[in-house]
Amino acid sequence: MMELNVQEMIFQFVGGLGIFLFGLKYMGDGLQRSAGDRLRDILDRFTTNPFMGVLAGVIVTILIQSSSGTTVLTVGLVNAGFMTLKQAIGVVMGANIGTTVTAFIIGFPIKDYALPIIAIGSLLIFFFKNKKVNYAGQIVFGFGALFFGLELMSTGMKPLRSLEAFHELTLNMSSNPLLGVVIGTVFTVIVQSSSATIGVLQGLYSQNAMDIQAALPVLFGDNIGTTITAVLASIGASVAARRTALTHVIFNLIGTAIFLIFLFAYTPFIEYLRDSLNLTPEMTIAFGHGIFNITNTVIQFPFIAGLAFLVTKIIPGDDATIEYKPKHLDPVFIERSPSVALGQAKEEVIRMSEFAYKGVKEASNYLISKSQKSAEKTAQYEEAINNLDNKITDYLIQLSATSLSGDESTRHGMLMDSVRDIERIGDHMENVVELVDYQISNKVKMTDVAMKDLDEMFNLTLSALNEAFDALDKWDVAKAQEVVKLEDKIDKMERTLRKQHILRLNEGECTGSAGIVFVDIISNLERIGDHAVNIAEAVIGEE
Repeated sequence: MMELNVQEMIFQFVGGLGIFLFGLKYMGDGLQRSAGDRLRDILDRFTTNPFMGVLAGVIVTILIQSSSGTTVLTVGLVNAGFMTLKQAIGVVMGANIGTTVTAFIIGFPIKDYALPIIAIGSLLIFFFKNKKVNYAGQIVFGFGALFFGLELMSTGMKPLRSLEAFHELTLNMSSNPLLGVVIGTVFTVIVQSSSATIGVLQGLYSQNAMDIQAALPVLFGDNIGTTITAVLASIGASVAARRTALTHVIFNLIGTAIFLIFLFAYTPFIEYLRDSLNLTPEMTIAFGHGIFNITNTVIQFPFIAGLAFLVTKIIPGDDATIEYKPKHLDPVFIERSPSVALGQAKEEVIRMSEFAYKGVKEASNYLISKSQKSAEKTAQYEEAINNLDNKITDYLIQLSATSLSGDESTRHGMLMDSVRDIERIGDHMENVVELVDYQISNKVKMTDVAMKDLDEMFNLTLSALNEAFDALDKWDVAKAQEVVKLEDKIDKMERTLRKQHILRLNEGECTGSAGIVFVDIISNLERIGDHAVNIAEAVIGEE
Protein backbone atom coordinates (compact mmCIF):
# COMPACT_ATOMS: atom_id res chain seq x y z
CA MET A 1 0.00 0.00 0.00
CA MET A 2 2.90 2.32 0.88
CA GLU A 3 4.50 1.77 -2.55
CA LEU A 4 1.23 2.73 -4.22
CA ASN A 5 1.02 5.91 -2.16
CA VAL A 6 4.61 6.83 -2.98
CA GLN A 7 3.97 6.19 -6.66
CA GLU A 8 0.78 8.25 -6.58
CA MET A 9 2.60 11.04 -4.73
CA ILE A 10 5.42 11.11 -7.31
CA PHE A 11 3.03 10.95 -10.27
CA GLN A 12 0.86 13.79 -8.91
CA PHE A 13 3.88 15.95 -8.12
CA VAL A 14 5.67 15.38 -11.45
CA GLY A 15 2.44 15.70 -13.46
CA GLY A 16 1.43 18.82 -11.54
CA LEU A 17 4.86 20.33 -12.08
CA GLY A 18 4.61 19.62 -15.80
CA ILE A 19 1.16 21.25 -16.04
CA PHE A 20 2.38 24.22 -13.98
CA LEU A 21 5.41 24.78 -16.25
CA PHE A 22 3.24 24.38 -19.36
CA GLY A 23 0.69 26.86 -17.99
CA LEU A 24 3.41 29.35 -17.09
CA LYS A 25 5.02 29.14 -20.54
CA TYR A 26 1.69 29.14 -22.40
CA MET A 27 0.51 32.22 -20.47
CA GLY A 28 3.88 33.94 -21.08
CA ASP A 29 3.74 33.13 -24.81
CA GLY A 30 0.22 34.54 -25.02
CA LEU A 31 1.28 37.73 -23.28
CA GLN A 32 4.35 37.98 -25.53
CA ARG A 33 2.31 37.51 -28.71
CA SER A 34 -0.21 40.09 -27.53
CA ALA A 35 2.62 42.54 -26.94
CA GLY A 36 4.31 41.69 -30.26
CA ASP A 37 7.62 43.47 -30.83
CA ARG A 38 6.83 45.94 -28.05
CA LEU A 39 8.79 43.88 -25.51
CA ARG A 40 12.02 44.40 -27.40
CA ASP A 41 11.08 48.03 -27.98
CA ILE A 42 10.53 48.53 -24.23
CA LEU A 43 14.00 47.20 -23.50
CA ASP A 44 15.53 49.10 -26.41
CA ARG A 45 13.89 52.51 -25.83
CA PHE A 46 13.39 52.71 -22.08
CA THR A 47 16.84 51.76 -20.87
CA THR A 48 18.44 55.16 -21.24
CA ASN A 49 19.79 54.87 -17.69
CA PRO A 50 20.05 52.07 -15.10
CA PHE A 51 16.92 53.21 -13.20
CA MET A 52 14.82 53.08 -16.37
CA GLY A 53 16.46 49.73 -17.05
CA VAL A 54 15.12 48.42 -13.72
CA LEU A 55 11.58 49.59 -14.60
CA ALA A 56 11.83 48.07 -18.09
CA GLY A 57 13.03 44.78 -16.57
CA VAL A 58 10.08 44.73 -14.14
CA ILE A 59 7.50 45.46 -16.88
CA VAL A 60 8.82 42.94 -19.42
CA THR A 61 9.16 40.19 -16.78
CA ILE A 62 5.57 40.75 -15.63
CA LEU A 63 4.45 40.55 -19.27
CA ILE A 64 6.27 37.33 -20.13
CA GLN A 65 6.15 35.81 -16.62
CA SER A 66 9.80 34.77 -16.75
CA SER A 67 12.86 36.51 -15.33
CA SER A 68 15.01 34.05 -17.29
CA GLY A 69 13.21 35.07 -20.50
CA THR A 70 13.86 38.76 -19.80
CA THR A 71 17.52 38.11 -18.97
CA VAL A 72 18.00 36.00 -22.12
CA LEU A 73 16.37 38.79 -24.16
CA THR A 74 18.72 41.28 -22.49
CA VAL A 75 21.77 39.11 -23.23
CA GLY A 76 20.65 39.08 -26.89
CA LEU A 77 20.27 42.87 -26.98
CA VAL A 78 23.70 43.38 -25.37
CA ASN A 79 25.17 40.88 -27.84
CA ALA A 80 23.61 42.90 -30.66
CA GLY A 81 24.90 46.21 -29.36
CA PHE A 82 21.45 47.61 -28.57
CA MET A 83 22.27 47.95 -24.88
CA THR A 84 25.32 48.74 -22.77
CA LEU A 85 26.44 46.56 -19.88
CA LYS A 86 25.32 49.15 -17.28
CA GLN A 87 21.86 49.39 -18.84
CA ALA A 88 21.64 45.58 -18.91
CA ILE A 89 22.51 45.31 -15.20
CA GLY A 90 19.52 47.54 -14.43
CA VAL A 91 17.25 45.30 -16.52
CA VAL A 92 18.55 42.18 -14.74
CA MET A 93 17.75 43.76 -11.36
CA GLY A 94 14.26 44.68 -12.60
CA ALA A 95 13.71 41.13 -13.89
CA ASN A 96 14.36 39.78 -10.39
CA ILE A 97 11.66 42.09 -9.01
CA GLY A 98 9.22 41.32 -11.84
CA THR A 99 9.41 37.57 -11.30
CA THR A 100 8.03 37.97 -7.74
CA VAL A 101 4.63 38.86 -9.24
CA THR A 102 4.08 35.18 -10.12
CA ALA A 103 4.48 34.21 -6.47
CA PHE A 104 1.89 36.83 -5.45
CA ILE A 105 -0.51 35.56 -8.15
CA ILE A 106 -0.08 32.04 -6.75
CA GLY A 107 -0.83 33.44 -3.29
CA PHE A 108 -4.42 34.27 -4.25
CA PRO A 109 -6.97 31.49 -3.50
CA ILE A 110 -7.92 30.72 -7.11
CA LYS A 111 -7.17 26.96 -7.10
CA ASP A 112 -10.85 26.02 -6.82
CA TYR A 113 -11.59 27.88 -10.05
CA ALA A 114 -8.66 26.48 -12.09
CA LEU A 115 -10.77 24.11 -14.23
CA PRO A 116 -13.46 26.68 -15.18
CA ILE A 117 -10.65 29.11 -16.10
CA ILE A 118 -9.08 26.44 -18.34
CA ALA A 119 -12.52 25.87 -19.94
CA ILE A 120 -12.92 29.61 -20.69
CA GLY A 121 -9.42 29.72 -22.18
CA SER A 122 -10.20 26.72 -24.39
CA LEU A 123 -13.39 28.39 -25.67
CA LEU A 124 -11.45 31.52 -26.62
CA ILE A 125 -8.79 29.45 -28.40
CA PHE A 126 -10.99 27.00 -30.33
CA PHE A 127 -14.22 28.89 -31.03
CA PHE A 128 -12.90 32.26 -32.24
CA LYS A 129 -10.88 33.06 -35.36
CA ASN A 130 -9.63 36.46 -34.20
CA LYS A 131 -5.93 36.20 -33.31
CA LYS A 132 -6.15 38.70 -30.46
CA VAL A 133 -8.98 36.67 -28.89
CA ASN A 134 -6.88 33.50 -29.36
CA TYR A 135 -3.93 35.12 -27.60
CA ALA A 136 -6.24 36.19 -24.77
CA GLY A 137 -7.49 32.59 -24.60
CA GLN A 138 -3.91 31.39 -24.41
CA ILE A 139 -3.27 33.72 -21.45
CA VAL A 140 -6.46 32.57 -19.66
CA PHE A 141 -5.80 28.87 -20.38
CA GLY A 142 -2.19 29.17 -19.15
CA PHE A 143 -3.39 30.99 -16.02
CA GLY A 144 -5.83 28.17 -15.23
CA ALA A 145 -3.28 25.44 -16.00
CA LEU A 146 -0.81 27.13 -13.67
CA PHE A 147 -3.24 26.85 -10.74
CA PHE A 148 -4.40 23.36 -11.70
CA GLY A 149 -0.78 22.19 -11.74
CA LEU A 150 -0.23 23.80 -8.33
CA GLU A 151 -3.25 22.00 -6.91
CA LEU A 152 -1.93 18.64 -8.18
CA MET A 153 1.53 19.34 -6.75
CA SER A 154 0.04 20.40 -3.43
CA THR A 155 -2.02 17.21 -3.21
CA GLY A 156 1.00 15.12 -4.13
CA MET A 157 3.13 16.77 -1.43
CA LYS A 158 0.69 16.15 1.44
CA PRO A 159 2.17 12.73 2.41
CA LEU A 160 5.65 14.31 2.80
CA ARG A 161 4.65 15.52 6.27
CA SER A 162 4.54 11.91 7.49
CA LEU A 163 7.88 10.87 5.95
CA GLU A 164 10.62 10.79 8.61
CA ALA A 165 13.42 11.34 6.05
CA PHE A 166 11.81 14.52 4.73
CA HIS A 167 11.15 15.75 8.28
CA GLU A 168 14.85 15.30 9.11
CA LEU A 169 15.86 17.11 5.91
CA THR A 170 13.76 20.16 6.80
CA LEU A 171 15.20 20.16 10.32
CA ASN A 172 18.72 20.11 8.81
CA MET A 173 17.77 23.00 6.51
CA SER A 174 16.45 24.98 9.49
CA SER A 175 19.73 24.54 11.37
CA ASN A 176 21.96 24.72 8.26
CA PRO A 177 20.64 27.45 5.87
CA LEU A 178 23.41 26.75 3.31
CA LEU A 179 21.89 23.30 2.71
CA GLY A 180 18.57 24.99 1.88
CA VAL A 181 20.32 27.37 -0.54
CA VAL A 182 22.01 24.44 -2.32
CA ILE A 183 18.73 22.48 -2.57
CA GLY A 184 16.88 25.53 -3.94
CA THR A 185 19.66 26.23 -6.46
CA VAL A 186 19.89 22.63 -7.73
CA PHE A 187 16.11 22.22 -8.01
CA THR A 188 15.75 25.46 -10.01
CA VAL A 189 18.65 24.51 -12.30
CA ILE A 190 16.87 21.20 -13.02
CA VAL A 191 13.39 22.70 -13.51
CA GLN A 192 14.68 25.88 -15.26
CA SER A 193 12.02 28.03 -13.61
CA SER A 194 12.28 29.89 -10.31
CA SER A 195 8.50 30.51 -10.45
CA ALA A 196 7.92 26.74 -10.43
CA THR A 197 10.26 26.14 -7.49
CA ILE A 198 8.74 29.04 -5.55
CA GLY A 199 5.33 27.47 -6.27
CA VAL A 200 6.55 24.14 -4.88
CA LEU A 201 7.92 25.95 -1.83
CA GLN A 202 4.56 27.66 -1.29
CA GLY A 203 2.85 24.28 -1.50
CA LEU A 204 5.22 22.63 1.00
CA TYR A 205 4.87 25.52 3.45
CA SER A 206 1.07 25.54 3.14
CA GLN A 207 1.04 21.77 3.91
CA ASN A 208 3.13 22.38 7.07
CA ALA A 209 5.78 20.11 5.54
CA MET A 210 8.38 22.85 6.02
CA ASP A 211 8.80 25.73 8.46
CA ILE A 212 9.75 29.30 7.55
CA GLN A 213 13.35 28.88 8.81
CA ALA A 214 13.92 26.12 6.21
CA ALA A 215 11.83 27.75 3.44
CA LEU A 216 13.62 31.13 3.24
CA PRO A 217 17.12 29.74 2.42
CA VAL A 218 15.54 27.51 -0.28
CA LEU A 219 13.90 30.66 -1.67
CA PHE A 220 17.32 32.39 -1.85
CA GLY A 221 18.72 29.34 -3.67
CA ASP A 222 15.86 29.50 -6.20
CA ASN A 223 17.05 32.98 -7.20
CA ILE A 224 20.60 31.70 -7.77
CA GLY A 225 19.39 28.69 -9.78
CA THR A 226 17.38 30.82 -12.20
CA THR A 227 20.61 32.50 -13.43
CA ILE A 228 21.68 29.31 -15.23
CA THR A 229 19.36 30.06 -18.19
CA ALA A 230 21.11 33.35 -18.94
CA VAL A 231 24.51 31.67 -18.50
CA LEU A 232 23.56 29.02 -21.07
CA ALA A 233 22.24 31.72 -23.44
CA SER A 234 25.55 33.60 -23.22
CA ILE A 235 27.70 30.64 -24.30
CA GLY A 236 29.33 31.55 -27.60
CA ALA A 237 27.96 35.11 -27.40
CA SER A 238 29.96 38.32 -27.25
CA VAL A 239 32.11 39.35 -24.30
CA ALA A 240 29.47 41.92 -23.27
CA ALA A 241 26.71 39.28 -23.30
CA ARG A 242 28.78 36.91 -21.13
CA ARG A 243 29.44 39.76 -18.71
CA THR A 244 25.68 40.41 -18.48
CA ALA A 245 24.99 36.76 -17.62
CA LEU A 246 27.77 36.76 -15.01
CA THR A 247 26.31 39.93 -13.47
CA HIS A 248 23.02 38.09 -12.97
CA VAL A 249 24.85 35.32 -11.09
CA ILE A 250 26.93 37.73 -8.94
CA PHE A 251 23.87 39.90 -8.17
CA ASN A 252 21.94 36.94 -6.72
CA LEU A 253 24.98 35.47 -4.94
CA ILE A 254 25.64 38.79 -3.18
CA GLY A 255 21.97 39.15 -2.27
CA THR A 256 21.86 35.61 -0.87
CA ALA A 257 25.04 36.19 1.16
CA ILE A 258 23.63 39.41 2.67
CA PHE A 259 20.32 37.79 3.59
CA LEU A 260 21.98 34.69 5.03
CA ILE A 261 24.07 36.91 7.31
CA PHE A 262 20.92 38.70 8.50
CA LEU A 263 18.69 35.61 8.44
CA PHE A 264 18.41 35.80 12.25
CA ALA A 265 16.55 39.13 11.77
CA TYR A 266 14.82 38.44 8.41
CA THR A 267 13.02 35.29 9.58
CA PRO A 268 11.22 36.93 12.54
CA PHE A 269 10.43 39.92 10.31
CA ILE A 270 8.60 37.68 7.80
CA GLU A 271 6.85 35.91 10.71
CA TYR A 272 5.78 39.32 12.05
CA LEU A 273 4.33 40.26 8.63
CA ARG A 274 2.55 36.89 8.43
CA ASP A 275 0.90 37.32 11.83
CA SER A 276 0.15 41.05 11.68
CA LEU A 277 -1.24 40.99 8.12
CA ASN A 278 -2.90 37.59 8.59
CA LEU A 279 -1.15 36.25 5.47
CA THR A 280 -1.84 32.83 4.00
CA PRO A 281 1.18 30.46 3.82
CA GLU A 282 1.44 31.08 0.05
CA MET A 283 1.37 34.86 0.54
CA THR A 284 3.97 34.60 3.31
CA ILE A 285 6.44 33.00 0.86
CA ALA A 286 5.46 35.57 -1.81
CA PHE A 287 6.27 38.42 0.60
CA GLY A 288 9.54 36.75 1.56
CA HIS A 289 10.44 36.46 -2.14
CA GLY A 290 9.35 40.00 -3.03
CA ILE A 291 11.10 41.71 -0.12
CA PHE A 292 14.30 39.74 -0.84
CA ASN A 293 14.47 40.84 -4.49
CA ILE A 294 13.38 44.45 -3.94
CA THR A 295 15.80 44.94 -1.01
CA ASN A 296 18.60 43.25 -2.97
CA THR A 297 18.03 45.67 -5.86
CA VAL A 298 17.91 48.73 -3.55
CA ILE A 299 21.17 47.65 -1.86
CA GLN A 300 23.10 46.93 -5.06
CA PHE A 301 21.63 49.60 -7.38
CA PRO A 302 24.14 52.31 -6.31
CA PHE A 303 26.96 49.89 -7.13
CA ILE A 304 26.00 49.15 -10.76
CA ALA A 305 29.23 50.78 -11.98
CA GLY A 306 31.15 48.61 -9.51
CA LEU A 307 29.40 45.44 -10.72
CA ALA A 308 30.20 46.39 -14.31
CA PHE A 309 33.86 46.96 -13.37
CA LEU A 310 34.01 43.62 -11.50
CA VAL A 311 32.64 41.50 -14.38
CA THR A 312 34.89 43.37 -16.83
CA LYS A 313 37.89 42.27 -14.76
CA ILE A 314 36.61 38.68 -14.42
CA ILE A 315 35.83 38.41 -18.17
CA PRO A 316 38.53 40.43 -19.95
CA GLY A 317 38.56 41.01 -23.66
CA ASP A 318 37.44 43.42 -26.34
CA ASP A 319 33.78 44.36 -25.92
CA ALA A 320 33.29 44.19 -29.69
CA THR A 321 29.62 44.18 -30.61
CA ILE A 322 27.70 45.13 -33.70
CA GLU A 323 25.99 48.40 -32.83
CA TYR A 324 22.53 48.23 -34.37
CA LYS A 325 21.55 51.73 -33.31
CA PRO A 326 22.26 54.65 -35.69
CA LYS A 327 25.11 56.93 -34.60
CA HIS A 328 24.62 59.96 -36.83
CA LEU A 329 20.88 60.53 -37.29
CA ASP A 330 20.33 63.57 -35.06
CA PRO A 331 16.74 64.87 -35.63
CA VAL A 332 17.79 68.39 -34.52
CA PHE A 333 19.54 68.96 -37.86
CA ILE A 334 16.45 68.17 -39.95
CA GLU A 335 14.85 71.53 -39.13
CA ARG A 336 17.95 73.59 -38.32
CA SER A 337 20.28 72.52 -41.12
CA PRO A 338 18.91 70.09 -43.75
CA SER A 339 22.26 70.01 -45.56
CA VAL A 340 24.02 68.83 -42.38
CA ALA A 341 21.22 66.29 -41.83
CA LEU A 342 21.81 64.99 -45.37
CA GLY A 343 25.50 64.53 -44.52
CA GLN A 344 24.51 62.73 -41.34
CA ALA A 345 22.27 60.38 -43.31
CA LYS A 346 25.11 59.68 -45.73
CA GLU A 347 27.44 58.78 -42.83
CA GLU A 348 24.84 56.30 -41.56
CA VAL A 349 24.43 54.79 -45.04
CA ILE A 350 28.20 54.26 -45.12
CA ARG A 351 27.96 52.48 -41.74
CA MET A 352 25.20 50.33 -43.19
CA SER A 353 27.37 49.52 -46.22
CA GLU A 354 30.21 48.40 -43.91
CA PHE A 355 27.83 45.92 -42.27
CA ALA A 356 26.86 44.62 -45.73
CA TYR A 357 30.49 44.12 -46.77
CA LYS A 358 31.38 42.36 -43.49
CA GLY A 359 28.21 40.25 -43.71
CA VAL A 360 29.03 39.00 -47.21
CA LYS A 361 32.59 38.24 -46.04
CA GLU A 362 31.22 36.21 -43.08
CA ALA A 363 28.88 34.34 -45.44
CA SER A 364 31.94 33.48 -47.56
CA ASN A 365 33.77 32.28 -44.42
CA TYR A 366 30.77 30.14 -43.47
CA LEU A 367 30.79 28.45 -46.87
CA ILE A 368 34.46 27.54 -46.49
CA SER A 369 34.84 26.87 -42.75
CA LYS A 370 31.24 25.81 -41.86
CA SER A 371 31.85 27.68 -38.57
CA GLN A 372 28.55 28.44 -36.82
CA LYS A 373 30.07 31.65 -35.50
CA SER A 374 30.29 33.02 -39.06
CA ALA A 375 26.62 32.13 -39.65
CA GLU A 376 25.61 33.93 -36.45
CA LYS A 377 27.72 36.96 -37.37
CA THR A 378 26.07 37.13 -40.81
CA ALA A 379 22.62 37.01 -39.17
CA GLN A 380 23.62 39.81 -36.79
CA TYR A 381 24.91 41.98 -39.65
CA GLU A 382 21.69 41.34 -41.59
CA GLU A 383 19.58 42.34 -38.59
CA ALA A 384 21.70 45.46 -38.10
CA ILE A 385 21.20 46.34 -41.78
CA ASN A 386 17.42 45.92 -41.46
CA ASN A 387 17.34 48.12 -38.36
CA LEU A 388 19.40 50.85 -40.03
CA ASP A 389 17.27 50.55 -43.18
CA ASN A 390 14.17 51.50 -41.15
CA LYS A 391 15.87 54.27 -39.18
CA ILE A 392 17.65 55.88 -42.19
CA THR A 393 14.55 55.67 -44.38
CA ASP A 394 12.42 57.36 -41.69
CA TYR A 395 15.08 60.05 -41.28
CA LEU A 396 15.27 60.68 -45.04
CA ILE A 397 11.46 60.82 -45.32
CA GLN A 398 11.39 63.52 -42.62
CA LEU A 399 14.24 65.31 -44.41
CA SER A 400 12.32 65.30 -47.72
CA ALA A 401 9.71 67.63 -46.18
CA THR A 402 12.35 70.36 -45.70
CA SER A 403 13.72 72.85 -48.22
CA LEU A 404 16.53 71.05 -50.06
CA SER A 405 18.38 72.53 -53.02
CA GLY A 406 18.30 70.80 -56.42
CA ASP A 407 21.65 69.04 -55.86
CA GLU A 408 20.66 68.07 -52.33
CA SER A 409 17.36 66.60 -53.57
CA THR A 410 19.28 64.52 -56.11
CA ARG A 411 21.65 63.22 -53.43
CA HIS A 412 18.70 62.60 -51.12
CA GLY A 413 17.09 60.37 -53.76
CA MET A 414 20.40 58.61 -54.36
CA LEU A 415 20.77 57.82 -50.66
CA MET A 416 17.21 56.45 -50.55
CA ASP A 417 18.02 54.14 -53.47
CA SER A 418 21.37 53.12 -51.96
CA VAL A 419 19.71 52.17 -48.66
CA ARG A 420 17.31 49.92 -50.56
CA ASP A 421 20.17 48.30 -52.50
CA ILE A 422 22.22 47.67 -49.35
CA GLU A 423 19.17 46.15 -47.62
CA ARG A 424 18.76 43.75 -50.57
CA ILE A 425 22.47 42.81 -50.32
CA GLY A 426 21.73 41.83 -46.71
CA ASP A 427 18.90 39.56 -47.90
CA HIS A 428 21.17 37.83 -50.44
CA MET A 429 23.94 37.18 -47.91
CA GLU A 430 21.31 35.65 -45.62
CA ASN A 431 20.18 33.46 -48.55
CA VAL A 432 23.77 32.21 -48.94
CA VAL A 433 23.89 31.22 -45.25
CA GLU A 434 20.59 29.33 -45.63
CA LEU A 435 22.02 27.46 -48.64
CA VAL A 436 25.11 26.47 -46.64
CA ASP A 437 22.79 25.38 -43.78
CA TYR A 438 20.99 23.17 -46.31
CA GLN A 439 24.33 21.80 -47.49
CA ILE A 440 25.38 20.92 -43.92
CA SER A 441 22.06 19.42 -42.78
CA ASN A 442 21.71 17.30 -45.93
CA LYS A 443 25.41 16.36 -46.05
CA VAL A 444 25.77 17.72 -49.57
CA LYS A 445 29.37 17.35 -50.80
CA MET A 446 30.76 20.01 -53.14
CA THR A 447 33.67 19.20 -55.45
CA ASP A 448 37.00 20.99 -54.89
CA VAL A 449 36.61 22.68 -58.29
CA ALA A 450 33.15 24.01 -57.32
CA MET A 451 34.46 25.34 -53.99
CA LYS A 452 37.38 27.04 -55.76
CA ASP A 453 34.98 28.64 -58.27
CA LEU A 454 32.71 29.90 -55.50
CA ASP A 455 35.66 31.33 -53.57
CA GLU A 456 36.81 33.18 -56.69
CA MET A 457 33.34 34.60 -57.34
CA PHE A 458 33.00 35.67 -53.69
CA ASN A 459 36.31 37.55 -53.91
CA LEU A 460 35.22 39.30 -57.11
CA THR A 461 31.87 40.24 -55.54
CA LEU A 462 33.56 41.57 -52.42
CA SER A 463 35.89 43.68 -54.59
CA ALA A 464 32.86 45.13 -56.40
CA LEU A 465 31.17 45.93 -53.08
CA ASN A 466 34.30 47.53 -51.66
CA GLU A 467 34.71 49.78 -54.72
CA ALA A 468 30.99 50.66 -54.81
CA PHE A 469 30.85 51.64 -51.15
CA ASP A 470 34.11 53.58 -51.44
CA ALA A 471 32.72 55.42 -54.47
CA LEU A 472 29.58 56.29 -52.48
CA ASP A 473 31.61 57.51 -49.52
CA LYS A 474 33.89 59.76 -51.60
CA TRP A 475 31.53 60.50 -54.53
CA ASP A 476 34.33 59.01 -56.65
CA VAL A 477 33.24 58.52 -60.27
CA ALA A 478 36.45 56.68 -61.25
CA LYS A 479 35.84 54.04 -58.59
CA ALA A 480 32.16 53.82 -59.59
CA GLN A 481 33.18 53.14 -63.21
CA GLU A 482 35.51 50.41 -61.94
CA VAL A 483 32.50 48.76 -60.26
CA VAL A 484 30.66 48.67 -63.60
CA LYS A 485 33.61 46.75 -65.11
CA LEU A 486 33.78 44.37 -62.11
CA GLU A 487 30.04 43.70 -62.32
CA ASP A 488 30.43 42.82 -66.00
CA LYS A 489 33.09 40.27 -64.95
CA ILE A 490 30.72 38.88 -62.30
CA ASP A 491 27.95 38.42 -64.90
CA LYS A 492 30.33 36.65 -67.29
CA MET A 493 31.69 34.48 -64.48
CA GLU A 494 28.17 33.50 -63.43
CA ARG A 495 27.34 32.36 -66.99
CA THR A 496 30.64 30.47 -67.30
CA LEU A 497 30.25 28.73 -63.94
CA ARG A 498 26.70 27.64 -64.82
CA LYS A 499 27.98 25.98 -68.01
CA GLN A 500 30.86 24.29 -66.19
CA HIS A 501 28.43 23.06 -63.55
CA ILE A 502 26.19 21.48 -66.23
CA LEU A 503 29.24 19.70 -67.64
CA ARG A 504 30.13 18.35 -64.19
CA LEU A 505 26.57 17.14 -63.74
CA ASN A 506 26.59 15.39 -67.13
CA GLU A 507 29.90 13.71 -66.34
CA GLY A 508 28.64 12.56 -62.91
CA GLU A 509 31.25 14.56 -60.98
CA CYS A 510 28.58 16.50 -59.12
CA THR A 511 25.27 15.49 -57.47
CA GLY A 512 21.96 17.21 -58.16
CA SER A 513 21.75 18.55 -54.58
CA ALA A 514 25.25 20.01 -54.79
CA GLY A 515 24.28 21.56 -58.11
CA ILE A 516 21.25 23.31 -56.59
CA VAL A 517 23.39 24.81 -53.81
CA PHE A 518 26.12 25.85 -56.26
CA VAL A 519 23.78 27.51 -58.78
CA ASP A 520 21.77 29.32 -56.10
CA ILE A 521 24.91 30.69 -54.43
CA ILE A 522 26.35 32.09 -57.69
CA SER A 523 22.90 33.50 -58.51
CA ASN A 524 22.82 35.36 -55.16
CA LEU A 525 26.36 36.65 -55.73
CA GLU A 526 25.38 37.90 -59.18
CA ARG A 527 22.44 39.75 -57.62
CA ILE A 528 24.74 41.30 -55.01
CA GLY A 529 26.88 42.49 -57.94
CA ASP A 530 23.77 44.05 -59.52
CA HIS A 531 23.03 46.04 -56.35
CA ALA A 532 26.69 47.15 -56.16
CA VAL A 533 26.50 48.49 -59.72
CA ASN A 534 23.18 50.26 -58.92
CA ILE A 535 25.01 52.21 -56.19
CA ALA A 536 27.94 52.93 -58.55
CA GLU A 537 25.66 54.11 -61.37
CA ALA A 538 23.88 56.43 -58.93
CA VAL A 539 27.27 58.03 -58.15
CA ILE A 540 28.06 58.33 -61.86
CA GLY A 541 24.62 59.82 -62.53
CA GLU A 542 24.99 62.20 -59.56
CA GLU A 543 28.24 63.55 -60.97
